[in-house]
Amino acid sequence: MHIDLFQDTVCPWCRIGKRHLQLALAQWDGAPVTVRYRAFLLDGRIPLAGEDFRAHMQTKTGGRVPLEQMFAGPRQAGERVGLHFNFEIITRAPNTLLSHRLIALAPADVKDAVVDAIYAAYFEDGRDIGDLGVLLELAGAVGLDRETLRTQLQGDAAQEEVLADLRWAQKAGITGVPFFIVDNQYAWSGAQPPEAIVQMLRQIAAKRA
Repeated sequence: MHIDLFQDTVCPWCRIGKRHLQLALAQWDGAPVTVRYRAFLLDGRIPLAGEDFRAHMQTKTGGRVPLEQMFAGPRQAGERVGLHFNFEIITRAPNTLLSHRLIALAPADVKDAVVDAIYAAYFEDGRDIGDLGVLLELAGAVGLDRETLRTQLQGDAAQEEVLADLRWAQKAGITGVPFFIVDNQYAWSGAQPPEAIVQMLRQIAAKRA
């Protein structure tokens, strides 16, 4: 069984959805499951240098919803599965294209760790994950060669792979993330609870049988 997980690295519900999937797979006793992280941009209009986080979020909501009220949901959902969100220390809303390219370039055996490191850097430490230096530091911390990645990311390595994901998502009508596709046939959206994910996987496995 294979799952394509469309996500953006500044999406708190994507981080929670990834954790929920991890917890679900820990309970799963069916056929082996592989997961591929695929890119999605919640806002591709953000400049490469990023922009002020709070101003960006207020513009996004039209000022209709207090930011702390918006942040309360993911804070509480994250705490239930051991994830912390320190929205108050985030200062930049980054363009996430570079972070998606790093994920695409990461070898399969450390890709999951790279994704987790990017999420933690942004949501827990308030770091600018649109910055090349920050991303290289995160990559180095999981054992990847920084200078090789510097050359790749300063060039166009994995650019087309990420853009292909974005085109695929647009063509498929995906408008929000996290979005999960199983074996190119079955899909669900949102950070569904682990128990619900296990049940959906069982239903899919039964249909395939």
